[in-house]
Amino acid sequence: MHTSETNSEPALGFLTVVAHPQHGLFGGYLILNPLGRPLEFHCTAPIKSNRAQEILYGPTLEAFLYGEQIGRTLLKHGTHQPVLICTDRPAALCVREHIEVPVVLILPPEEPADPPALPRDREKHFRLDAAHTQGPHLIHFSCGRNRLAVPADAEADRRGIIERWGRWAESFDLAEPFGRIREAIAEAQQAVP
Repeated sequence: MHTSETNSEPALGFLTVVAHPQHGLFGGYLILNPLGRPLEFHCTAPIKSNRAQEILYGPTLEAFLYGEQIGRTLLKHGTHQPVLICTDRPAALCVREHIEVPVVLILPPEEPADPPALPRDREKHFRLDAAHTQGPHLIHFSCGRNRLAVPADAEADRRGIIERWGRWAESFDLAEPFGRIREAIAEAQQAVP
């Protein structure tokens, strides 16, 4: 989809991946103007890893599929140059290695404050272990009302994101467009027999 908007206004890219139990992974890429209106939309055919890839790529398979195979492919098809690429999938952050535009992870809103503490005799104890995470270490920050994160090795992107998008950050919910992408992918899946 292309609209008659000009390429001179800043654009935001939104990249996500949707897993379908039968067909595999579908990628979606939506480019919006600062008013939240679509400039372009692209999606992939389903991608499924095979057993050999699962074995050989090991814990790096998801980053390879989301960032390199899906993300890089979709971003190449865009005609508008966004000032920022947003994703809701941590594994898609690795697309940054292949492009010049900052990539940021959109985090869910903060959880509400903890409930009042239980009386001392009813206090619960929890075991805390070190996190068992894969993927990059993230630097969390806010831009307007949005909670964001970038890989620790992309600290300069944090400053660039605030400089490039800070003016619109308060009025723009960066999580909302991912719902549009998922609905568009679901609609496309229904159209295919």
